[in-house]
Amino acid sequence: MAGRGLDHLVIGVHDLDAAGAFYERLGFRVGARNRHPWGTHNRIVQFPGSFLELITVGEAGLIPEHAPGRFSFGAFVRDALAAGEGFSMLVLESTDAAADNAAFHASGIGEFEPFFFERQASRPDGSTVRVAFTLAFATDPGAPALGFFVCQQHEPQNFWNPEFQKHPNAALRLAEVRMTVPHPESHQGFLDAFSGVSSSGTPHGGLSYRLPRGRIAVAAAGTAPAFEGFTVEVADLAAMRSRLDEAGIKHGAAPDGLVVPAAVAHGTSILITAA
Repeated sequence: MAGRGLDHLVIGVHDLDAAGAFYERLGFRVGARNRHPWGTHNRIVQFPGSFLELITVGEAGLIPEHAPGRFSFGAFVRDALAAGEGFSMLVLESTDAAADNAAFHASGIGEFEPFFFERQASRPDGSTVRVAFTLAFATDPGAPALGFFVCQQHEPQNFWNPEFQKHPNAALRLAEVRMTVPHPESHQGFLDAFSGVSSSGTPHGGLSYRLPRGRIAVAAAGTAPAFEGFTVEVADLAAMRSRLDEAGIKHGAAPDGLVVPAAVAHGTSILITAA
């Protein structure tokens, strides 16, 4: 299998507009509020082929509960957010969600029906267009607090927009997602099946997955599995450092860039590196 590229990250926040304003201070272009029929609201930061989904509970009464064979996206977001803000679901790209769902079932990592939905999206000129998706969910029994699914776009020409991908901070791409788990080898079988690629080891006992788009880095750390954060590549790291300083956003130095800590960035660590 050729593998599945990074599609998007689901990042739960208590105050969607405050989180959107924070990402704008970081220099990202943040989309308008979208509403899901199952009670969640989101705002999107788009890159070529991938995006960040800032999400909150908008109408709790509309959220359906999980049921046998049915994964409730809204219920997962609600419950994860009750435990705290941050990156809670990793989403990979699908070109055939039904086939991926069957593969997950055959591998023993998915027991759910595919989930289709559509909504209206706003273009930069204010007009609206239809976007539609099918999701196929997978579960890692060793990481029940983390969500995993793949997403097939049915109207990609209406969703991806180069204008939305032009960021004032010159961000170019979502390069990597970072997980921490106490025992990486316990999650290797699941992640191999979910990603569609084989892992390679790291010098410190972790796992690394090079995907068709981006990477998954799994470090041996912590007491429970967690999505620690993500890495974004920018065209000018010095300009990004100046932007953070001028915005008064706390940040530190990393071996290969800058890091905005999770305590500052709504529960998700943001590593910024040069392209």
